[in-house]
Amino acid sequence: MLILYSVFFYIFLLIIFILTTVLFFKIEKIKALNSRIDRLQKLVSELDEQAKLIVRTDIELNKTQEELDKKIMALYALQHISREISKNLDESTIFNHVQSSYIEDMGFEKSLIFLWDDKKREFKNVLNIGYSRTEEESITHKLEVDLYLKLIETNKTISSFYSSDELLSKKIKELFKVNLFVIAPILPKEGTKGFIFVGTESSGAVLTAGNEELIGILANQISQALENARLFEKTWQAQQELERKIEEKTMQLSSALEEIKLISKRKTDFVSAVSHELRTPLTSIKGYASILLSESLGPLSEAVKERLEKINRHSNELTKLVNDLLDISRIEAGKIVMKEEVLNLKEIILEVLDLINVQLKEKEIKLTVDLAKDAEYVLADRQQLERVFINLLGNALKFTPPKGKIFIKTSSIDKLCQIDITDTGIGIPQESLRSIFDEFYRVDNPINQQVKGSGLGLSLVKRIVEAHGGNIWVRSKLNEGSTFSFTIPKAEKTG
Repeated sequence: MLILYSVFFYIFLLIIFILTTVLFFKIEKIKALNSRIDRLQKLVSELDEQAKLIVRTDIELNKTQEELDKKIMALYALQHISREISKNLDESTIFNHVQSSYIEDMGFEKSLIFLWDDKKREFKNVLNIGYSRTEEESITHKLEVDLYLKLIETNKTISSFYSSDELLSKKIKELFKVNLFVIAPILPKEGTKGFIFVGTESSGAVLTAGNEELIGILANQISQALENARLFEKTWQAQQELERKIEEKTMQLSSALEEIKLISKRKTDFVSAVSHELRTPLTSIKGYASILLSESLGPLSEAVKERLEKINRHSNELTKLVNDLLDISRIEAGKIVMKEEVLNLKEIILEVLDLINVQLKEKEIKLTVDLAKDAEYVLADRQQLERVFINLLGNALKFTPPKGKIFIKTSSIDKLCQIDITDTGIGIPQESLRSIFDEFYRVDNPINQQVKGSGLGLSLVKRIVEAHGGNIWVRSKLNEGSTFSFTIPKAEKTG
């Protein structure tokens, strides 16, 4: 029996041990589960916070996106206004491009632009957005001139977003009946000054520094547009005045030119008439002098012969002068027609050289001729071209000292032949170059003082060259020689 109780006792102890062990493991498992539950609850809490953060961030992003969209719209509106007004050069139509939709895109409901009329000493409204006609007139009437002129002169943008003067801000809100506003000065360097006002009645609207800056930029753009318009107006007026003066001067010059032409014609007619009248007595004088010199009317003493020879020589000089005057007059009047033919330039030059060869030898002057192969033939009047060479070579010979040099060179320039006659003579003063081809002009130098001349040779040469469609000019330096150049039409060699 005792053994049986002992067995039951150990069995009971075993059962208790087993139950205790099982309970211990259950408790540990429960603790592990509770720990996991705590972690899950913490994770759920963290996820909830993250979800709330995501929602808040999404809301803020949406809000930021809306703000960005508004700013982009405002920038687009500013860009469009700036582009349109910058192209406009008429001050009266600049403000037509500032439309209500653009002002709304920039975040405002109302806008007024005032320009200062300095003559009337008052502000003039040039833009009205969001106000009735009555409201506009009331605001214009109540504007404090000195206050707003002072605001313009400060050249600073003011707004309800930032204002150091609460009283001023309140007065502006009451006058323009808004809760938020921006006023920016319009102050061009030249032109009418003024200011732009924008505002909104909405109590829920928000005004930022960005809005204020945009209106400041718009005011500057308007200032620039007004300045450009004023400068364009001044330029246009100056151009009109210049055109008027040019037209007046043109009429005066035309009148003077007609008068000069008339005087020139009268001079030409007078010279021609006088020259014709002189020819007859000159011919008689020369004829009688020749008869007397021939002694057909009786023998003459040496003294008489000497004086008759002077009469004959001076008659020849006067006849040449009269002939030159007549030729100049006829060429000017178009009465002499150049008998143009194909001429060999070398032959013309050689014929002229035969005439002056004796003088060249007397003064021991070396003459060189350089004729271009592509300028051998010219289209000209033989007699007149010879006169050109005789006059130019005669002058070169006259003003070149003994043992000097003369060069004749030809070259081809398009359809013209250019002839250059260069000498190593005394040259021409610079102040005389512009008058050298004028009628009766003679350079004041020792040679001209000793040798008589009419001053018609170069004038006649110029008219002959121009009658052929060419030009003549001179390059010269005192004591370094001269080069007379002229052009004449080229011609192709015939048969």
